[in-house]
Amino acid sequence: MKLKTIICLILAFLIVVGIAFMTRQPRQKPHGLTIKEGELTVGVEIGYPPMEYLDTDGKTPVGFDVELAHRLAEKLGLKTVFVDTAWDGIFDGVEIGRYDCIISSITYTDERLKIHNFTKPYIGTAQVMIALKGAHVDARSPEETAGLSVAFQGETVSQRYMEKLAAQGVDFVPLAYDKILNCFEELRLGRVDTILCDTLVASFYLSPDNSDFEIIWLGPSDEIFAICLKKGNDALTEALDKALDELYAEGILAKMSWDYFNRDMVSSVR
Repeated sequence: MKLKTIICLILAFLIVVGIAFMTRQPRQKPHGLTIKEGELTVGVEIGYPPMEYLDTDGKTPVGFDVELAHRLAEKLGLKTVFVDTAWDGIFDGVEIGRYDCIISSITYTDERLKIHNFTKPYIGTAQVMIALKGAHVDARSPEETAGLSVAFQGETVSQRYMEKLAAQGVDFVPLAYDKILNCFEELRLGRVDTILCDTLVASFYLSPDNSDFEIIWLGPSDEIFAICLKKGNDALTEALDKALDELYAEGILAKMSWDYFNRDMVSSVR
């Protein structure tokens, strides 16, 4: 009789524990590597060729960063989903969880590292100043742009570069645009004197099919692009770092660089 009572008490105890365990389980469910299971959601600012822009159908994202995102997602066994985002809100988007990461020509800086996670760099670039061919612009550096109008994409390294010169007394006319596409169109129409942007974008507009422009100044190659993630998202950062290492070791990053820029822009940053 005593044995039966003990067994009944044990069974009752196990049932109570089991119910409590099952009740708590949903709150203890571990988070996945990405926001949505099976997908790598990538924030991009479409309109920055050849890094990210729309194909001839006007719908499909293409470009170096887009291909990189696809290849990284494939390494992680994930499907790629792109979220086109205005540049002035792209960093807020990753912090509030609209997307897992930003792969959109993001320049790595110490200031940005304080508030976001970053992967290892995947490509290097530099600032360049561009003028319309035959415009006879005398300036041969941003420091010599006094009296000239200088266009750049707003909230970028190019804008910060020119703001520093303005603080030093260089009296130019700053013109910030939402997209780099607008800068080049304004230059083509003669509405601005020069553009400041990075060499990767310049390579697209100075190709044989787009020869209206010329580089009048090339800055030092000290700028690097990396993938930006939410601060503290170390698991996905490490996974993307590993995938980047594999793409570099396999020669894929270098081949992509040759395909898009006709030169190796990745080896120097590894």
